[in-house]
Amino acid sequence: MGMAVKITETVLRDANQSLIATRMPFEDFEGILETMDQGGYYSLECWGGATFDSCLRYLEEDPWERLRRIKSKVKNTKLQMLLRGQNLLGYKHYPDDVVRKFVELSVKNGIDIIRIFDALNDFRNIEVALDETLKQGAHAQGTIAYTVSPIHSLEKYAQMGKQLETMGVNSICVKDMAGIMGPQEAFELLKTLKGTVKLPIFLHAHSTTGLAPLTYLKAIEAGCDGIDTAISSFSGGTSQPATETMSYALKQLGYETGLVEGKLKKINDFFKPVKEKFIASGAMNPFVLGTETDALVYQIPGGMLSNLIAQLKQQNSLDKLEEVLTETPRVRKDLGYPPLVTPMSQMVGTQAAANVLSGERYKMVLNEVKAYIRGEYGKPPGEIAEGLVHQVLGDEKPITIRFADTLKPIFEDTKKQVAEFAKTEEDVISYIVFPQVAEDFLRKRLKKTNKPQQKTITYVIECK
Repeated sequence: MGMAVKITETVLRDANQSLIATRMPFEDFEGILETMDQGGYYSLECWGGATFDSCLRYLEEDPWERLRRIKSKVKNTKLQMLLRGQNLLGYKHYPDDVVRKFVELSVKNGIDIIRIFDALNDFRNIEVALDETLKQGAHAQGTIAYTVSPIHSLEKYAQMGKQLETMGVNSICVKDMAGIMGPQEAFELLKTLKGTVKLPIFLHAHSTTGLAPLTYLKAIEAGCDGIDTAISSFSGGTSQPATETMSYALKQLGYETGLVEGKLKKINDFFKPVKEKFIASGAMNPFVLGTETDALVYQIPGGMLSNLIAQLKQQNSLDKLEEVLTETPRVRKDLGYPPLVTPMSQMVGTQAAANVLSGERYKMVLNEVKAYIRGEYGKPPGEIAEGLVHQVLGDEKPITIRFADTLKPIFEDTKKQVAEFAKTEEDVISYIVFPQVAEDFLRKRLKKTNKPQQKTITYVIECK
């Protein structure tokens, strides 16, 4: 045996995003970064996804500064991020110049591996990010968003793998954001992909349904090169399977993981009190730590589930959760079976909630859903329900070209407009992706730095 399996640790990004809505500040993990660097991981996923928004909106941190600070402590292990192709980290498509600048700055500030995906697996939407990642000398990981539907088959996934390989990616990730891939599906899919492409293939799953550890093992048997795991105190539930558990099982089966057990224990002991703190404050709802087999029925990712619960709570309608969960797959079918991954999961979930709460389906169609039907997010995997297309577009035709081809460059102009409070190119990008939130953050920061320094006078009192 002795085959090597690469392990990516997710506690700094996906595990933290899945369990505590990305509310972990830098100082909560700063003290363990050097140890993590010695843990024997293939990579540390620490940026992208919702970290960017969360840093600016809730943690009063500059996401770029966070990345640089992580990089200053992590000298040997690759840093990895998640990028939503043309959406970057926002919820709409940005012009190519912004995408290129974002990728360039991400690499410059410390990112080594960029996992790039498009919510619809419309790979036209990852071309530019991919091209720039390669230009910047970083590792470009092309992604297949995994979903189950009447129109998603092994042949279709094999085609996607081939397409990514042709586009020049360095590796491929199969991203199962809802933890709905079963062990047999994983085995067949990985066998098919390994027979189709010559690239390393990684599998990303969530423990939401309890299937992930079994799925990982069967994928590895089929030749999977790497998996995503979370240190055990932040594992399970809507997060990833536990790093230590997977490592233990794999070593027993004769695989090499490169992980250093003593270091893993230190890392886990460090995060235990952090977890306790989030449970005590109510930021971690024990619900997300459980196993939710309903996802196998509703195919809803964990993050989407916690989002829906929060939305319904806000409207005092938590009693409608069951109805919304039943409505969600119906909305998804109406929209041509998009994979339920950001931003599609938010759109489908919120639309399902709107349908239930308003008492009439599509009485109100979300602006984002309209944009999707217009073709602004790319080509839907399947056919959108005709009635819905007509309701939104009337006689208009949907966009069939890559939506970003209709967008003019905006980086240089924006840079001039926001020069007053955006002092670096990084600031300008933060502003473009999250205008309101970034502006508030950057203005506050300016105020702090421009405050006149108060002189402190020290009186020395002699003691006789």
